[in-house]
Amino acid sequence: MTDNTSLSRAFFALHHGLPRQGPGSDDTTRRLLSFVGALPERPRVLDLGCGPGRSALLLAAEAGAEVTAVDLHEPFLDELRAAADARGLGGSITPVNADMGELPYADGSFDVVWAESSAYSIGFDTALRSWRRLLAPGGALVLTECEWTAAEPSAAARAFWERHYRLRTGEENVRAATRAGYAVLGAHPQPESDWDEYYGPLAARADAADPGAPGMAEALAATREELAMRREHGAEYGYTGYVLRPVDSWPTRPETAADVAAVHAVNAAAFETEAEADLVDALRADPDAWLPGLSYVAEAPDGSVAAYALITRCRVDGAPALALAPVATLPEHQGTGAGTAVVRAVLDAARARGERIVLVLGHPSYYPRFGFKPASGYGIRPGFEVPDEAMMALVLHGSDDSAQLPRGTITYPAAFGV
Repeated sequence: MTDNTSLSRAFFALHHGLPRQGPGSDDTTRRLLSFVGALPERPRVLDLGCGPGRSALLLAAEAGAEVTAVDLHEPFLDELRAAADARGLGGSITPVNADMGELPYADGSFDVVWAESSAYSIGFDTALRSWRRLLAPGGALVLTECEWTAAEPSAAARAFWERHYRLRTGEENVRAATRAGYAVLGAHPQPESDWDEYYGPLAARADAADPGAPGMAEALAATREELAMRREHGAEYGYTGYVLRPVDSWPTRPETAADVAAVHAVNAAAFETEAEADLVDALRADPDAWLPGLSYVAEAPDGSVAAYALITRCRVDGAPALALAPVATLPEHQGTGAGTAVVRAVLDAARARGERIVLVLGHPSYYPRFGFKPASGYGIRPGFEVPDEAMMALVLHGSDDSAQLPRGTITYPAAFGV
């Protein structure tokens, strides 16, 4: 049996000098950064589990960030120091040997907390809970998480991951983020090329390693098992990058069967007639329109339903899209943020499903806060007359280049009667 010290040394011998210590790319780092939005001129970034610092170097160079780069393995930090000095970034990056689970920084110390391929060390939920306090007002948490991408992962893939880390689906991770009090600013499924950037150099290093070195045979066996798992079952799991912002929000969750009557009551109370309440009941009975998990409630302090938002299936010239309607808040809770919270939550849930675009017919001074823009700018229009600024669209994934989106006339479910 190999002792742990020899195995650890062999493992790091395989990894020292590699450009990355997890799946990723400069393109993915830039993509995640684009979701963060406006930053101070010299943003304070905490890069956790930085490894040799590929992300830290990019953030310092391209975002003008002052980066505190944390890792437990001092040789990785030495690599980062050398790279930073070589690029003239030594004054912008501070490497720190510390445990990401026991950080010494004061609340509100950073504009961005960044963790690519490292949050698994303490677990996604723990990261969400522990790192939130570090963010300054308006700050963002950026982290990547490995998750199931197949509806029914194979027994072999499940057995492998059960030994290493409990994977969840993207939808489960988004729900965890919203439960922890975050809004999802963006979600980026990492492409296979991100895995190639990590596994290509690692495989070459493994092929060149001396299996007779202390601990190396066991380290090589584990590495080759990991490479083989990705090669044979890579379609079943992958990394997704999440960009999150804390919100002082009402608790939200998907509706349950026990909520049906309360949902009807909220919609009846929020509008002049019961037409919207009846619409929800009709949509719930339409299997072509109803999407389980996209009917959301916000809870009042006593656990009752305070606000409601529904997303159902619609089409744009036959291509699948989503319709947000209705959105309702009990009169006594209007103006408290309950409606905003439930809309963000249901949009996050749609994003987690991989849906592309959501349409809403609503007040043009309210929905742009969620990122909605006039649908006409994407070549999308309703089949009836409405003010252009009232028919809006939100792109959930990918570029909002209209060439990549469906174009044409919206067809709503029959229950809408339009």
